[in-house]
Amino acid sequence: MSFTYDEIKNQAETAAAELVEAAKLQKGDIFVVGCSSSEVMGQRIGKSSDINAAEAVYEGIMGVLAPKGIFLAAQCCEHLNRAVIVEKEALLPGTEIVNVVPQPKAGGSFATTFYKNAKCPVAVEEIKADAGMDIGDCLIGMQLKKVAVPVRLSVKSIGDAHLTCARTRPKFIGGERAYYDEKLSGGDIPR
Repeated sequence: MSFTYDEIKNQAETAAAELVEAAKLQKGDIFVVGCSSSEVMGQRIGKSSDINAAEAVYEGIMGVLAPKGIFLAAQCCEHLNRAVIVEKEALLPGTEIVNVVPQPKAGGSFATTFYKNAKCPVAVEEIKADAGMDIGDCLIGMQLKKVAVPVRLSVKSIGDAHLTCARTRPKFIGGERAYYDEKLSGGDIPR
């Protein structure tokens, strides 16, 4: 199956909008994306990096995040130990940065695209994002806050890449006599 770059952009935009809504993200929150442009184009992850596909996904997602003041974090591939590219402004004080510049074949086309377009990009070894999109089975779970909650969207794939999304919520503590704030949990109150 083949998709145009405009179709890929539209799929990414729709998915991002649905996830932002489902996760109730606000200004300053972090939205992590792992994206295999190879998978988007119907190839095996890590084998056929496509900068144009990555740019289409980036444009679709940023069209949703930027107006809301939500920070994007782009997870690199395993060649860079799944480091994350993020705007320096998004980091908590004292967060240690690492020195690497992603490239299409070492970090991935999506992280490379974000790095080129960010105002002040930095790399970190990990981040604790509020929600995330895994485009092409990139394994973003390590970059999400605890507790990750799966989110089902109307968009099941971007291009040919399988799409998995998650939001996060604070941990429930205190046992069966405890009461919880529904606004913090996104409505997932244990009964």
